[in-house]
Amino acid sequence: MTQPFRSGSHYDSTIWSGVRLLLKEDRIETSTPELVYVLSSAVHPGGFSYANRIVNWKVPLAYQGHDPVGDLILQCEKWGCDPVGTIGLITAAKLTHASIKEIAGDRFNLLCCTTVGTRNAARAGLPRSTFSAYAAGTINTILLIDGQMSESAMVNAIITATEAKSAALQQLGITEEANGQLATGTTTDAIVIGVSQAADWDALHAYAGAATTIGCAIGEAVYETVLEAARTQHED
Repeated sequence: MTQPFRSGSHYDSTIWSGVRLLLKEDRIETSTPELVYVLSSAVHPGGFSYANRIVNWKVPLAYQGHDPVGDLILQCEKWGCDPVGTIGLITAAKLTHASIKEIAGDRFNLLCCTTVGTRNAARAGLPRSTFSAYAAGTINTILLIDGQMSESAMVNAIITATEAKSAALQQLGITEEANGQLATGTTTDAIVIGVSQAADWDALHAYAGAATTIGCAIGEAVYETVLEAARTQHED
């Protein structure tokens, strides 16, 4: 685990050549050498797509987000990113405190980058006041996997990652302010999983639950990066 942006502005993967994360004034840009197959709950575009860039855009706490998709497309154009090949996330968390973990696994390599802001921590399943507008402040998780995964395994990976995130928040004792109960996430969390689907691995991961080698690695990476980013979110 590492927090490279507390003292620097870039991070090059040690296990996936060409993967780079750059801290810029208002965003972290993650780029891959080739298009990866993506499943995400990102603001733009969301669902299944292909991309070679993932942008985690930091917005002010006062950001209203009446048109987050349009805002992200406009920002991509300003940044010189092709919106078609870019996944866009929005956060109000400290980008400098992003946590990164890499794992060389059983016919896959994995990189996980998580940013954490828990201002709007919440426990899923409880009644609360709800709203339809987008609100800033979130836990954004980016998982990049050099390997082959079925679509169902990618969905399974999101379940495993979410369980690991919730476990980390409970380990830290983070609660929902309104009721004091342990939080399972925040009200605006997002996740991206990008898979190279490189044929030279010659091994399709069909499952990604906690009992599989790839699922266990995903859980470990998410758990540890959420712990590190959340523990340090209020530090300089």
